[in-house]
Amino acid sequence: MGAWALLWAPLLLLLVLPGQPPGAAAQGQVCFVNKTLINIKENTNPGPLTNIFIPDGQHVTLGPSSTPSAFRILGDQLFLNMTPDYEENTMLEAHLECRRGSSVVTQLLVLVSVLDVNDNAPEFPFEVKNQDVAEDTKVNSIVIPESELKATDKDEEDVLFYTLQEVTLNASSFFSLEGVNRPALRLDRSLDFYQWQNMTFRLLVRDTQEENAEPSHTATATLVLHVLPADLRAPWFLPCSYSDGYVCIEAQYHGAIPTGHRLPSPLILRPGPIYAVDGDRGINARIIYSIVGGNVDNTFAIDANSGNLTMVKIVPAPTTFTLLIRGDQADQARYSVTQVTVEARSTPGSPPQFPQNLYRGFVAPGSGAGVAVRDASSPSQPLRIQAQDPSFPGFNSAITYRITNCSEFRMDGETVLTATALEREGVFYAEVEATNTVTGNTATAAVEIWVSEQAPPTTGTTSNGPTTEESKPGSGPGDPRFSTVDMAVLGGVLGALLLLALIGLAVLLFKHYGHQLCCRPRKAADLQPHSFDNQAFLGDQEATKASAPGPKPGLTPAETLSAPLDPEPLSPEPPTPKAQAPEPPGPESPVAPSAAGDSPSAVRSILTKERRPEGGYKAVWFGEDIGAEADVVVLNTPEAGEGGDGDSEGSGEEDMGPDRGPSNGPGDSTYI
Repeated sequence: MGAWALLWAPLLLLLVLPGQPPGAAAQGQVCFVNKTLINIKENTNPGPLTNIFIPDGQHVTLGPSSTPSAFRILGDQLFLNMTPDYEENTMLEAHLECRRGSSVVTQLLVLVSVLDVNDNAPEFPFEVKNQDVAEDTKVNSIVIPESELKATDKDEEDVLFYTLQEVTLNASSFFSLEGVNRPALRLDRSLDFYQWQNMTFRLLVRDTQEENAEPSHTATATLVLHVLPADLRAPWFLPCSYSDGYVCIEAQYHGAIPTGHRLPSPLILRPGPIYAVDGDRGINARIIYSIVGGNVDNTFAIDANSGNLTMVKIVPAPTTFTLLIRGDQADQARYSVTQVTVEARSTPGSPPQFPQNLYRGFVAPGSGAGVAVRDASSPSQPLRIQAQDPSFPGFNSAITYRITNCSEFRMDGETVLTATALEREGVFYAEVEATNTVTGNTATAAVEIWVSEQAPPTTGTTSNGPTTEESKPGSGPGDPRFSTVDMAVLGGVLGALLLLALIGLAVLLFKHYGHQLCCRPRKAADLQPHSFDNQAFLGDQEATKASAPGPKPGLTPAETLSAPLDPEPLSPEPPTPKAQAPEPPGPESPVAPSAAGDSPSAVRSILTKERRPEGGYKAVWFGEDIGAEADVVVLNTPEAGEGGDGDSEGSGEEDMGPDRGPSNGPGDSTYI
């Protein structure tokens, strides 16, 4: 801007008319101004610029070469008529013409230099920029050049400063700018399609180095980087465990087959069927399977597309096959090899058995056909239904599975898959049938499948049997087939029925036994205080032992006689009973008439002087409240381990009953 002043300064000498000496101007004969070069900042408000000296008889006008609408003359002053903008015009020109009448006497030129001011924000050529980046891009490569990210600023003297801000967490560890004034985007770290498929950044530009400078302007733009997968990984046989993002340690497969039989269906293997996927799942190339080793006598064949392993020949004797299975990408770029061990075993072929009767799984609503049902107890794993052969432990390829009563689902080996699209939430019950193809034996198990976004609760409604009915439409993911309200109503009805049954039973009991119940309590209460122990029937060594408790209150002598106190079984080999009948009790015998029944062993005198040689004791209970007759109960409880051979009173005709047989066992008890 100083160059303009040097350029226009000599022109001041030409402001006087030709032929007019400088001295004349000094004497006021010509027009002149006190400033011919004026510097102002842009955005300055309109106002006076300079004074004009006008001789008498003359007047000043703006010439046609003046900057349009930039100036005006009021009296003897030149005014700025607009707000200057450096970005529009850096130099304003005022051509002054001094006239006498219509003739131009003097021409004057006033230059106004507009100084730049930082009044504009920088601008990016885009708002959002999407950029694809290959996964195998080399580190330190320029992903987006500076020319595509550089911002512009109308303030030409401004220097722009750039900052890359991450929007995706930790994305800044992968990319950076080449410099604070050079916005080229550079890759700093190897990309991983599985961890970072998309990354978003905010690119900020400032026209001052300091954030708090005044004035200061900023602008932002968004960068979205899409990581494209590259063919970096070989096929992976599933299931496998990842060691990093590029290597997956594959599990080997195991199976078993019966000897002497050729199985018509594909072999069932552990931990699952032969299945491989492209390690670069973003590319997801098709896998082709083949057997490359261990297939003795071409006993097995593998489907190139599905990987199903089948038997071609019968294996006559027990042996073990170690097969090498190769999985190639369809483009033949990469391949992997895994091992399958198949054992041929001799087995009679027992019927299959399920370890549990009910399996529970779930699948998300809106799932199409072919979606695996998830295990309710382990939502990250598919639901597997496995039957075992007791004579074929571990696994049995001869067992096949099918769903017999539910068209919405089907079996794929041991895995449950959807057969149709399931749009609404609900609960299905299906029956899975396992068939041993060698013996033809079958077994069944029930499967409860929830169509729900979340796994069903681990505890809840159980099924007594399979059914194919779907739950009511619109039921929530946590609703069972019968809601809690339905179950509560059912429980209330059952409780009311139970209460009515108990009331009816109580009424019947009262009608039949009410008179007995009314008489029993007082007698039982009277019998209890009058119980005694007769120590005369105790052995010498047992004289100090505690007496046996009396019979339960409320029992009549007849009931006591009909119910032996000793529950131990009788001797299995009783002696041959004698034909002689026992003598009836004499008139002086203190025995109740009710006790003298037809049984010879039902009555015995308590005044006998004989003693039993074995250990134990005898207790006598006298009922004093039953008329003049005395009811006596004699209890004999021998010591544990003693036999009944030495019982002097328990042998002979008196110990033989018509129904019980001889009473010479350890549990001999005499009732009088």
